[in-house]
Amino acid sequence: MSIELTTKFGQIDISNEVIAMIAGGAAIECYGIVGMASKHQIRDGLTDILRRENFTRGVIVRQVEDEVSIDMYIIVSFGTKISEVAHNVQSKVKYTLDKTVGLSVESVNIYVQGVRVTNP
Repeated sequence: MSIELTTKFGQIDISNEVIAMIAGGAAIECYGIVGMASKHQIRDGLTDILRRENFTRGVIVRQVEDEVSIDMYIIVSFGTKISEVAHNVQSKVKYTLDKTVGLSVESVNIYVQGVRVTNP
């Protein structure tokens, strides 16, 4: 499945995997994020933090008509305010997708899959 954008130069098809990679990359740059987690941690056998090539397991892109929504599964750092971290991730992902791809995102849903203590 892909998202279709029409410009004055023609039609552009962007796969959901590319959007997931961009959104995941933007999310892990935010303060308070330890990393991305898998949606189905037990089924996938991934209880660890996802690496960059596996972001598609922790980011789900859905398109209903002209509205795009993204579900993100994250692991936050211990001692940070979870609501602020989630809000920062939502803002950063929306901004990055708008500036990089030109895609306006209707909603970014954040699911916190765990809290980890990071070593300084």
